[in-house]
Amino acid sequence: MTTPRLRKDAALNWDRIVAVARDLVDQGIPLQLNDVARRAGFGVGTVYRHFATPEALLETVAAPCLEGLVAHAEQALADPDPWHALEGFLARTLEAQIADASLPPVASASADALPRTTELKGALAAKSTRILDRAREAQVVRDDLAAADLVPLMCGIAHAVNVHGGTYDDRIDTAHRYLATLLGGLRATPSTI
Repeated sequence: MTTPRLRKDAALNWDRIVAVARDLVDQGIPLQLNDVARRAGFGVGTVYRHFATPEALLETVAAPCLEGLVAHAEQALADPDPWHALEGFLARTLEAQIADASLPPVASASADALPRTTELKGALAAKSTRILDRAREAQVVRDDLAAADLVPLMCGIAHAVNVHGGTYDDRIDTAHRYLATLLGGLRATPSTI
């Protein structure tokens, strides 16, 4: 889907709004369009012309992360080792959830404000299902693991890591440790195939 090109001043305003929103999200401050306008130095009408709702703005902030995950899923599908592909994809997904505070609420939302978000989430879901199917066909993952289980499992680990707290590096280390434990339980053994 292509979007119309913005005039130079409108594009600069859009960039400024998204940068302010990114900063607020990184600080854990809920997005309110009036607050974004004030912090960006714009009238509220300028923000509303670009983003009708806070959800649309949050999805715009999250879009680069979603695009990166879709690209990583493509790379994982090209990996000839299905277990390595699944392991790497889940690790990258978990790292993204910890690194980008915009991702968890956008990924878990039941409805999307922007068609692009729906498109990216759909692509990510389809590719993650293919990654899991490849692992299942290679008999390296338990048969009873469903694609629908992956998101709650990754969200559960990310939530546990964020509750645990610490520096970013500490949280990433903890996430990898928790993921290794989860993967140990997901790996197929003769009794689980």
